[in-house]
Amino acid sequence: MGANVFRHSLDHVRNLGILAHVDAGKTTVTERMLFLTGMTHKTGEVHDGTTVTDFDPQERERGITIFAAAVACEWNDHHFTVIDTPGHVDFSDEVERSLRVLDGAVAVFDAVAGVEPQSESVWRRADRYGVPRIAFVNKMDRVGADFTAAVESIRDRLHPVALPVQLPMGVEDGFTGVVDLVRLRALTWVAGALCVGPIPEQLAEVARKARFELEEAVAERHSGALEEFYAHSGLSDATLASALRALTLMGEAVVVLCGAAYRDIGVESLLDAVVDYLPSPLDRPPVRGSGFESAADPAEPLAALVFKVQATGTGRLTFVRVYAGTLVKGAQLRDTGSGRMERIGRILRVQADRHEELEQAVAGQIVAVIGPKQARAGATLCAPESSVLLEPPVVTEPVMSVALEARTSAETERLTTALARMADEDPSLVVRTDPESGQTLLSGVGELHLEVAVEKIRRERGIAVTVGRPQVAYRETVLRGVSGFRYRYAKQNGGQGQFADLVIDVEPIAVDTERTDGAVDFEFRSTVVGGRVPAEYVRAVEAGCRDALADGPLGGHQVLGVRVTLTDGSTHPVDSSERSFRLGGRAALREALRGSEMALLEPLLELTVTAPEESVGAILGDIAARRGRVLDSVIRGSTVVVTATAPLAEVFGYATRLRSRTQGRGTFTSRPLGYDRAPSR
Repeated sequence: MGANVFRHSLDHVRNLGILAHVDAGKTTVTERMLFLTGMTHKTGEVHDGTTVTDFDPQERERGITIFAAAVACEWNDHHFTVIDTPGHVDFSDEVERSLRVLDGAVAVFDAVAGVEPQSESVWRRADRYGVPRIAFVNKMDRVGADFTAAVESIRDRLHPVALPVQLPMGVEDGFTGVVDLVRLRALTWVAGALCVGPIPEQLAEVARKARFELEEAVAERHSGALEEFYAHSGLSDATLASALRALTLMGEAVVVLCGAAYRDIGVESLLDAVVDYLPSPLDRPPVRGSGFESAADPAEPLAALVFKVQATGTGRLTFVRVYAGTLVKGAQLRDTGSGRMERIGRILRVQADRHEELEQAVAGQIVAVIGPKQARAGATLCAPESSVLLEPPVVTEPVMSVALEARTSAETERLTTALARMADEDPSLVVRTDPESGQTLLSGVGELHLEVAVEKIRRERGIAVTVGRPQVAYRETVLRGVSGFRYRYAKQNGGQGQFADLVIDVEPIAVDTERTDGAVDFEFRSTVVGGRVPAEYVRAVEAGCRDALADGPLGGHQVLGVRVTLTDGSTHPVDSSERSFRLGGRAALREALRGSEMALLEPLLELTVTAPEESVGAILGDIAARRGRVLDSVIRGSTVVVTATAPLAEVFGYATRLRSRTQGRGTFTSRPLGYDRAPSR
């Protein structure tokens, strides 16, 4: 593709993400895609630190994806923008922001482990945004690989209609290719080269039966296919492929393929499946925003969503998805949320850490721009005369903090600037000052999340910092509230004063303990009659109550699970205002909470521990000692997989403890599970 021309029609565009649990092989799949499409001339390897998408030094050292990376490539005259997303739960916000702007996704699963905790988490996030998916069961060459079991785990844990369109040929080391059930042919790979031929005789009957079951499953869910199925006792290849695409786009089925990306088996057919089954921008529903609805039309007024901000040595990169209109160099755009104007200096087609300049970007494209100074992830950019506001991605709530301090006073200001830039890049990182100690606190999603952030400050900014012990982000909730609590807010400082008279009831409501997106369980209502408190003041009281939820009476933690009812009040003809009722509402709820019975909530994690079977006793005992609760224990060959819940506060340092109890052979993954009542302290 020429640097200044986007020559593909929108129906030949695919914006897709690669999603999976850590170590399922996402980055290896991406690398093979880039090699086969001619974007690279040599396949990079994760273990060698030579991959295109894992270009950050920490990613290469740790052997994991930390930052979502976008790359562009072409296959069969289709233009792909591929985003390789992290698999570790601590970086799930990178996945969230990517899914918000993608049209489709490839979910990669380990053929031995099947559905793992983080693969379940990213699947649910894709459900939230209605992103159509296809599934790729990777690592079919591993000992213990089982395609049928992997498909069943997808059905059992993720609950889609999973439709295998391939059958593996051979198992483990003998895995050489797949039977294509849609076109009834054998695809084998010899020294990485694809060979297409007839189905081997010994697999012909199995393939015929699997093809009929696939046709039957499709016909049950697609009316056009059903007619042909009954008229001709089966489906043609074209009808089957068309129906599979329709079911995928509607989210009513998930096509399942298999392969072994590390051995270059199955990736060509995966690329074909992206073309055949995943949507183009034209196949997606019109994007909706505040006072806005548009299909992917370059002629419409511009609407673009910022989903990622990245500081580089050459400037600030702002990644955008253009939903409508045409983005051109030099344009002045409005950041709707802040009202600021931003200028587009350059438009770049992104190839991970390399860039190619474009003259313009049209609806349906994902590009990076240089020029915007302050637009953050989630911002809407539109024409100056417009006021379009698109739904931003959900931001994951931080669950732990560390105190940071520059080792020299001369570097304190540089540290403050570095933290502000990091929070600008990653909205799930929150920087605040502890009101009691005056320390700078950096809050994030997990230990690794914070560890990577601190290391980035040390390496990229050259700042020596001292890091305190991790602290858990507790929450507070109401067990028993108060009724008829009266609060009079009155201030006189010369001139017009401030007056608000309020009567409120405070009561507990159920807390969504599994919520991790930072939303607060809070309800407000008013039963005031006779206009004793005007409607605009009622809204101000609600805003003030929301302000008060930021710091509860037990320890200054955010308050969840409370309903406030404004039952009565009065005003002053001169001194009452919206501001006075907002301040009064905040002060009233704070005082009412001090008189309520409160409880502390602590964040929980779900742990999935994999270790040798002989270590199971030590593992279960250690989990119990950490106030954990075992949910399940499954033996797979010579290993045991234990699923448990435990308070986050008890899991600090667990990796070291697990290694010592299993002679270095045990591993674990975790994911947030919401909040639960903390024991009395």
